[in-house]
Order: sequence, then structure tokens, then C-alpha cells
Amino acid sequence: MGRDLGLDGVVDHFTLSGDEASWLRNKTGATRLGFAVQLKFLTWRGRFPKMRLDLPPDAVEHVAKQVGVAASELGFYDFSSRAAKRHRSELRDLTGWHECSLTDQVKLISQLVDVIWHDERREEQVRAELLRQMRMDLIEPPTAAQVDAIIRSALHQADERAVAEVAERLARKEDCPRRLDALVFTDPTADSAQDDDTETVDGDGAEDEDDVESVLSDIKTHPGNVSLNSLLDEISKLKQVRAVGVPASVFAGIGVQVINAWRARASAASPGHLRRFDAPVRRVLLVPCRSSVSGRPPTPWWSC
Repeated sequence: MGRDLGLDGVVDHFTLSGDEASWLRNKTGATRLGFAVQLKFLTWRGRFPKMRLDLPPDAVEHVAKQVGVAASELGFYDFSSRAAKRHRSELRDLTGWHECSLTDQVKLISQLVDVIWHDERREEQVRAELLRQMRMDLIEPPTAAQVDAIIRSALHQADERAVAEVAERLARKEDCPRRLDALVFTDPTADSAQDDDTETVDGDGAEDEDDVESVLSDIKTHPGNVSLNSLLDEISKLKQVRAVGVPASVFAGIGVQVINAWRARASAASPGHLRRFDAPVRRVLLVPCRSSVSGRPPTPWWSC
């Protein structure tokens, strides 16, 4: 069986209220005890016990004393039987708890995105928030595979929402999107750059790959030995960075975890790969900084 909860835990989670006790009037013996422990386990863990081993022994003893049935009687209660399933259906009607439907899953994903989109990407924290939300809405957790699918979908939609928010901020800064595109395109325009991505990378356009990558590649080049020429080159790179004109507030309200994930994703991509992204995604990935200083424009990853 499960571990003992201790006196405080047992009293807090496995004490029947007056209304709950009244639901047991027409039940006796193992059925009465099985019904009662399923009820209290549901209100404690937000789900039904799958087997007797899920139940803390001291909790069973505590419930057994309240319902006037020996704790040993629980050995005659089959949690997988038709009677136990019927009891679970009855308890759902009585308590308001319900199984997770497709509609619930869509709602839960939307609620998760609202909570996590700007600063949370840790799966374990998203899972904890999901379980908290299901408890609040009296929803029994679905299968482990369905829970994982909900979390993956929420993380994906959260990132899309964060990208859209930052991209919109960049778009409000006059000429900033064009200057960001200029880092990976030789002749960037408002919309034609992304439309011509394939032509630029494949076919005849491949011979111009070095020219296309020259701006970003040059900025990322190691300065080499210290000399007057290398110093002048680095000054020129700094001017190119500042010329992009990224707004100081572009990452306002966006968490470090999100920015770091974007930076890692962009750092692993070549200029050719960056050109293949949709324009909003590409521009956001070109901006993430190593650190943020309040009131100052962010320093892009490719200039550090």
C-alpha cells in the first residue's frame, strides 16, 4: 500500500463531511468502505485510485472508523470491477469532477498558453500548472500520453505567441525589420525576401551564398591578433550592430528562459537556415541578447 500520510494529512484529506457521509446510506461492508476511500482519494489527488496499493494505510484506517467498517474489508473491494466503475460514475455526479474531454483539452491548452507564453518553458513547471488548472476545474487527468501532448502543444503555441509579440514590437520600429533582414539577404525588401528564399539558397542562386552571408558572417568572425586593422574591423562591426536599431523595449516582459531558447536556436543556425524561416521568426531570432540592461538596446547574440 501507499505510505502513511501522518495524522495531520489523514485528518485534512480523509475526513468525511456531513454531506459525504450521507452519500453512504445505502451501502454496506466492503462496498461502503470502497466507495468512501474512492471519494476521499479523488478530492485529495484529483483522480481515482487505480488499486488498493495507491491508498495510504493510515488513511484507510481513518475512513474505516468513520464508516463503521473494518479496514480489512477493503481487500474484498475490486477497484477494476463494474461496481467500482459504477461508483466512480456516481461520485462524478455528486462531486462535479469529470473525465477530460477533447473540449477540456483545448481549453486547458489555451489557459496554459495565457500563463506561460512570456516567461516559462520548463516542462515540469508547465506540467505542475496543468495539474493545478485541472484540479481547479474539477477535471480528472487524462492518460500520460494525452498530458504530454497537451504540454507540447501549449509550449509550441506559447512560443508562437511570444514570437508574434516581439515581431510586432520590431515592426513598430521604422526600418528595423529591413535592417535585420539585411544581415542575411543581399537585397532585402518588405516581403520579397521570404518569398525568394528557395531561389536564393537553391539552384543558380547557390553561387552567391558567400555574398548573401557576408554581413552576418563578417560580424561573427573572430577578430584575430590585435592590430590597428583588427581594431578598425571591430569598430566597423560595432557600427553595423548599432545600425540595426533594435528598440530597447523589444524584450520587455519576456523571460530569460524564452530569450535564451531563441538565442540557442539561432546560434545553431547558419545564415542560410535563417533565411528559410518566416520573416517574423527570422527577425526575432536575430535579436536575442546575452544580457539585458534596462534602458539600453539589447546586444544581439551574433555580436557577442
